[in-house]
Amino acid sequence: MAIVVNLDVMMAKRKMSAGDLAEKIGITPANLSILKNNKAKAIRFSTLEEICKVLDCQPGDILEFAEE
Repeated sequence: MAIVVNLDVMMAKRKMSAGDLAEKIGITPANLSILKNNKAKAIRFSTLEEICKVLDCQPGDILEFAEE
């Protein structure tokens, strides 16, 4: 997949666990895990917005385009 999700990096920088982030953004830990492990096919803008608010970051800090 050409889009890489660097959510784990940003979570580590903010010292936030997956469980805490999932609770704060209102998704299940299982769905957060799918996103974090690059298994998601899509992300809602509302979810991305909440992630950015909670982690105090920009979408580009989490999503990266990488040539295959």
